[in-house]
Amino acid sequence: MKTLILVLTLAAAFASAASSENKKLIASELIAVSKSEDWRTPSQDNLLYMDLPSGRVIIELAPDYAPRHVTRIKDLARQKYWDGLAIVRVQDNYVVQWADPNAEKADLKRKFKGSDEKLPPELDVSLKELKVVFNKMPDTDTYADEVGFTNGMAAGRDKAKQRTWLLHCYGAVGVGRDTAPDSGDGTELYAVIGHAPRHLDRNVTVVGRILQGVEFLSSLPRGHGSLGFYDNEKNEKPLPIKSIRQGSEVPTNERVNLEVLKTDTPLFKDMLRARRNRKEEWFHFQAGRIDPCNFPILIREKAGFLRL
Repeated sequence: MKTLILVLTLAAAFASAASSENKKLIASELIAVSKSEDWRTPSQDNLLYMDLPSGRVIIELAPDYAPRHVTRIKDLARQKYWDGLAIVRVQDNYVVQWADPNAEKADLKRKFKGSDEKLPPELDVSLKELKVVFNKMPDTDTYADEVGFTNGMAAGRDKAKQRTWLLHCYGAVGVGRDTAPDSGDGTELYAVIGHAPRHLDRNVTVVGRILQGVEFLSSLPRGHGSLGFYDNEKNEKPLPIKSIRQGSEVPTNERVNLEVLKTDTPLFKDMLRARRNRKEEWFHFQAGRIDPCNFPILIREKAGFLRL
């Protein structure tokens, strides 16, 4: 028994020493010493491959937060609904939106199976129903009682009402709608390409976020019509979409093997500490806090590091 106690004590001491040592490292150094168990591989079933003439955008869906919309979006991808449709709106410092350019014309708009079924808005979800761990940040937030991450996606919580939701950070993907909350059927999607429009939180259904290729959306020419829609009178044409596929429908040799940093590990806590207190040589002032939308999406291909 004494031997076992000694072993456990030594193990705890080494773990404490390692943790203490990690607290001295900056973010890039922490990533360099990360282990395989600090990363997760998103399911191809929850990925969308959006192919544009300029490149590929990969979106991770969030079925825990918007199960009915995610199911609809996957079904639309399998039906090849978006193939040949277009990006119709690019509003500077705001969003890129893709849809059927003829969506307002009943005789011309593209039909899909299930189009008669309305979807209720999924603006937030009960904490009791959430199946993924919420990793709380220590900092206060303007729009939520608490903020943090679930599977790397920035989220907010209202503890009194026991509700949680995904935040409109850069790269977030949501469902376009009209005034009625249930007017978004999943055919019109948008991605945030500017400063986080957090006033949209809990007003629009967020279905996921971009893992890779956001630059192919954020660099598109801006529309000059109302709200950034392309204006035919100014000879602005919607930009074509080659295809949108569910990852599990993409041939294996064409898939991208991405890993996302887990947000429920000791390493992530050290990463959060490093980002709240920037110790890199360039920084001469440490804020001691961070906004959830300023915490970078940490992804890499299994063959190597992608971005920090």
